[in-house]
Amino acid sequence: MIDPHQTDQPHDEHLEEEHDDAVIGQAVRYSAGAIVVLAAVIGGGVWFATRPEAEPISPDVIVKPPEIGDLPDVVLPSIPLVDITVQSGITFSHENGAAGEKLIPEMMGSGAAILDFDSDGDPDIIFINSNRWPWDVEKDETPRKPATMSAWRNEGDWLFVDVTEEVNLDISLYGQGAAVGDFDSDGDPDLYITVVGSNRLLENQGGNFFDVTDTAGVAGANDAWSSSAGFFDYDNDGDLDLFVCNYLEWNREFDVTQPFQLVGDERGYGRPQAFKGAFSCLYRNEGDGRFQDVSEAAGIRQLSASGEPLAKSLGVTFCDIDDDGWLDVLVSNDTVQNFLFRNKGDDTFEEIAQVVGVAFDENGRARGAMGLATAWFRNDRSLGIAIGNFSNEMTALYVAHPDTLQFRDEAVPTGLGPDTRLALTFGVCWADMDLDGRLDLLAANGHIETDINRVQPHQHYEQPPQLFWNCGPESLTEFVSLTAEQCGEDLFHPMVGRGVTAVDFDADGDLDVLITACGQSPRLLRNDQVTGNNWVRINVGRLADGTGAIVELHAGGQIQRRLVSRTRGYLTAGEETVSFGLGTVDQIDQVRVKPSGSDEWREFAELQVNEVHHLTTATGGIFNK
Repeated sequence: MIDPHQTDQPHDEHLEEEHDDAVIGQAVRYSAGAIVVLAAVIGGGVWFATRPEAEPISPDVIVKPPEIGDLPDVVLPSIPLVDITVQSGITFSHENGAAGEKLIPEMMGSGAAILDFDSDGDPDIIFINSNRWPWDVEKDETPRKPATMSAWRNEGDWLFVDVTEEVNLDISLYGQGAAVGDFDSDGDPDLYITVVGSNRLLENQGGNFFDVTDTAGVAGANDAWSSSAGFFDYDNDGDLDLFVCNYLEWNREFDVTQPFQLVGDERGYGRPQAFKGAFSCLYRNEGDGRFQDVSEAAGIRQLSASGEPLAKSLGVTFCDIDDDGWLDVLVSNDTVQNFLFRNKGDDTFEEIAQVVGVAFDENGRARGAMGLATAWFRNDRSLGIAIGNFSNEMTALYVAHPDTLQFRDEAVPTGLGPDTRLALTFGVCWADMDLDGRLDLLAANGHIETDINRVQPHQHYEQPPQLFWNCGPESLTEFVSLTAEQCGEDLFHPMVGRGVTAVDFDADGDLDVLITACGQSPRLLRNDQVTGNNWVRINVGRLADGTGAIVELHAGGQIQRRLVSRTRGYLTAGEETVSFGLGTVDQIDQVRVKPSGSDEWREFAELQVNEVHHLTTATGGIFNK
């Protein structure tokens, strides 16, 4: 049940039976960790005598999925996705520090960053790692090498080489996620790592990373727990600012004294309702290597009815929701309402999620929201916001039709909802996987309780990822969940999925997939589709700073739109180049680019299909209001 003291928004005191699985699941979820050893419990004996009764996990409730229309009469595409993680040389495995205490952060990581850190023209990978807890390390009779971040250079031909030490990323943190952006405008992508503890900003200097956190002033509090983050230019001054999500007010001492129970006297992972929320942070780039925390002045600190921080933020993404040239911020929150911060253009934001319909589900309830992603997925200016939610809550698909600011959750009528009912979805990512000109949706799934199947037979710790093919708005069922028949078996092997992003690693025009995992190895999947569909990829980084630009592709009587952003909804940063599938169309009429903060479009003609175009003013762009 949602704690009424955690939100000043409407809620039900007694949730309906169909919501029980989500509530039950929340009783075993999330625990977060601190970097330093915390003091022993004061007054432990008093607590033991007066401790609250443990809350056991009940068996799961079998929920009938909502009914939807018949599947569309279309030919499903063949999109073989082949697992080449081992073949590519990647040997990274995430260390979550789990050692029996069942602390919430152990179940929440990890993310990754996709960036060309050596400037050789192809995307490299940095995996964010956590670590063993200090109090567990102290028990070792023989010291073990601590886990570190993990950097992999793309050598081409699907070969990646571990260069972690070479690029100065052999650093140990209880890391969570990553943000990528050229904050110092020197042409190299820089890296921000979110941590349970102090965050890190690493400046890229010619392919090597150097810690500039203290100078920049973006570490955050020593006892904070940051999750997702992203660079964007909120004040339109030409440099990249930084938004950082914080999840819970957490420490080990409090966590281990909570009565989180799996079965009998066996401990389970905790629920976020037991912890206070935390304020997220907005840092303004001062342009001289320093940032200023403007969170309070900008209006992003939301309070609950009790006067405490309302947010329990896990995902963030950006979009110009009202098309006014100022980037807005979407934040997904766990068991409290989501946020939509509308940029007022005067260095402040107005929180309007409830007004426009994205704060809650259709019954006015908050959900266990993780990652999120936005897209103009119908090629008609209808803006969609996909949000991964807890098990038995369905993935949300809030849609605002053209020229409106009112959203409605269309997950069920589009066919997306029913097939996501049982999944616990963390990362979601829009990508045109078959290059037919319509954006599909990828989902990374995995539970947070290792032994959930013992008490809920229809739930599993490891869960298969999903790919929902977009067959167009003219179909009664708009999204179809593809199977091994269309994609092969590799995508669907169960895993503890967390972040997901689609990237053209091999420069063949179609999008490959990277899925990160908690306490496991990631999964790198090569896209072997052979549809024969045409494509084009656009990079506007040489035209202006690409982040926040809107790119429009006019071809075949359609207009496709993309927002340039590296931020990928849950703990992950993707590539800056945007991809367009063209289907059988073999001619591009026009590409238009509106840089972040500008109301002028730059137009480009005579661009060839099946190529990557790096746009500059020298390529023929003209200005047009």
